[in-house]
Amino acid sequence: MNTVEPIRDMDLVLDVADYLKTKNERDYVLFMFGIYTGLRISDILKFRVRDVKDKDAVYIREKKTGKEKRFPINAELKPIIEKYICGKRDFEYLFKSPHFPNKPISRQQAYNILADAGKAFGFSSIGTHTLRKTFGYHMYQQTHDAVTIKEILNHSDISVTLRYIGINQDNKDRAIRGLSFRKRGRG
Repeated sequence: MNTVEPIRDMDLVLDVADYLKTKNERDYVLFMFGIYTGLRISDILKFRVRDVKDKDAVYIREKKTGKEKRFPINAELKPIIEKYICGKRDFEYLFKSPHFPNKPISRQQAYNILADAGKAFGFSSIGTHTLRKTFGYHMYQQTHDAVTIKEILNHSDISVTLRYIGINQDNKDRAIRGLSFRKRGRG
């Protein structure tokens, strides 16, 4: 299994979003939902229209941990969701499979959607966890609050969070690139 990475470059995040928007609105909303909530794909796929309709916050029980979690719907995500669910019925899954009357797409289909988008931009380290990692990475870049991100992602330790969102790798890369064995003043 290949390691997936966050999408560190904000332009690439926006390019992937635009690419998905032109291909399929459901896939675009899935991507935006993932990068704005930081939820695992297994939890994202369980959402129905009624879970987000006219809501400012959503409560879920995480599939992996069994923990109850509340998260606000980000102000930038809210109009994307509202436009997307317009005309949809409350019982419908947000990310409905086109092959079944009322089932969500599979994890594999979500992976295929993201892998296809990544391939279009030469970004191969992409998978379903990329959405969650991208959320954490950019939240860290904007807040530098690893403690809050650790809590949001339900990690047991900050070191896990920093490794997960790619900050440790960035720091190691920067340290290695800055290493020099030239003696000062010796050209």
